[in-house]
Amino acid sequence: MAAIFLPRSMRVRGGALQELPTALRQLGYLRPVVLTDAFMASSGMLARVLAVLAEAGIEARSFSGVVPDPTVRAVEEAVAFVRDGHHDCVIGFGGGSSIDTAKAVAVLAVRGGAMQALKAPHQEDEPGLPIVAIPTTAGTGSEATRFTVVTDEATDEKMLCVGLAYLPTLAIVDYELTLAKPLRLSADTGIDALTHAIEAYVSARANPFSDGLALAAMGAIWPHLRRVCAEPGDRAAREAMMLGALQAGMAFSNSSVALVHGMSRPIGAHFHVAHGLSNAMLLPTVTAWSAPSAPGRYAACARAMGVAEAGEDDQVAVARLVEALRQINRDLDVPTPRSYGIDGTRWSQLLPVMAERALASGSPGNNPRVPDAADIQALYRQSWA
Repeated sequence: MAAIFLPRSMRVRGGALQELPTALRQLGYLRPVVLTDAFMASSGMLARVLAVLAEAGIEARSFSGVVPDPTVRAVEEAVAFVRDGHHDCVIGFGGGSSIDTAKAVAVLAVRGGAMQALKAPHQEDEPGLPIVAIPTTAGTGSEATRFTVVTDEATDEKMLCVGLAYLPTLAIVDYELTLAKPLRLSADTGIDALTHAIEAYVSARANPFSDGLALAAMGAIWPHLRRVCAEPGDRAAREAMMLGALQAGMAFSNSSVALVHGMSRPIGAHFHVAHGLSNAMLLPTVTAWSAPSAPGRYAACARAMGVAEAGEDDQVAVARLVEALRQINRDLDVPTPRSYGIDGTRWSQLLPVMAERALASGSPGNNPRVPDAADIQALYRQSWA
């Protein structure tokens, strides 16, 4: 059995946001700082969190300068803000970018130094400030993982940072915070969570603990993904997606992601495609390429999702899985890189760099079928159209 790492405390239910002050006091945190983005500030969501804390006698400062796909510069600005306030914990409130920013800030505010020095294969296990994660999207699972991703804008590299220092101490997982999500965000974050579950299960680092979580996540996400897009106010579907995203996050944090994620990060870095969407662009193609090396594992994914029957042959189940992934991309209007508007010439020119950075991330090495740079370039070309 692998070593297992999870948040120290999790509050998982509708309305859990109201339990934030109690959970903070239980852990001895009384001087929080909330890191979020401009939308969360302008929409009134940040004010809601601050009010919940204030009503319980906890005064918090807030920083709303988080940017999508957090950059080194944005993280450094947040670090300066946090160091100014003598805080005893950092709250990441919002999507994956806010939580990733909080994780990076929690480490740098204590450790100092440059973000670039922390990228994988470096392992940062020395704790920084305690991290509290409050997700508002059902996708990244970042509230339960020991990873963060920060973009070096000088090199257009999405840097994966790994270690126990990034694992939240407390996660407040309240599906009611996702009820206002627009269709595109619901679709992309949902496929992102599904990708986490599938890759955790087929990874070379899979183990019995992560397997159970990954299969449960697939069973929660797949039947409800179309529903949350078609009926945004469907509370049961929203709750299932939030739980599935959490389970998938715990699964891949204790296993690993694989080739889809390795290839996805360079697309986000060079073409500013949202992480969940770039995963969705790649998932069917990479699954079809990888499945012959682990047909039993991919067939189990198909059965957990309900797209194949229990008694069906593995090869049939795998074929059903690949077609189901292609069909959901069609149903949810997931674009190809070409139809998204990425310049074809620049895409082709960057293929060697993207392949090199995908391999350098380490994620492709966990894939059932391990690619070389030529394989990755071929998969990028296939995904283009």
